Amino acid sequence: MPRFHFNVHDGVSRLDLEGTELPDWRAARLDAIRLAGEILRDEAERVALGEDWRIEVTDHTGLVLFQMAFLVIDAPALLREQAVVPNR
Repeated sequence: MPRFHFNVHDGVSRLDLEGTELPDWRAARLDAIRLAGEILRDEAERVALGEDWRIEVTDHTGLVLFQMAFLVIDAPALLREQAVVPNR
């Protein structure tokens, strides 16, 4: 079975040196989606809001097969709220 590596980049690169044997790239894509869900669930406070992060799936040679990129963007209403300076 082919081996796939799930590298997480979120300001710090966490490389999956061991990898996981899976039947094909479709199974690797499903595992990447599950991994993203686990990170969002378990590490929500650590995930840097406003900064992008991604999960990169490679084959055993290091060839990037696909990426899942995440970006949290504040809505204009929040940006206005942050710019308001209270009266003194």
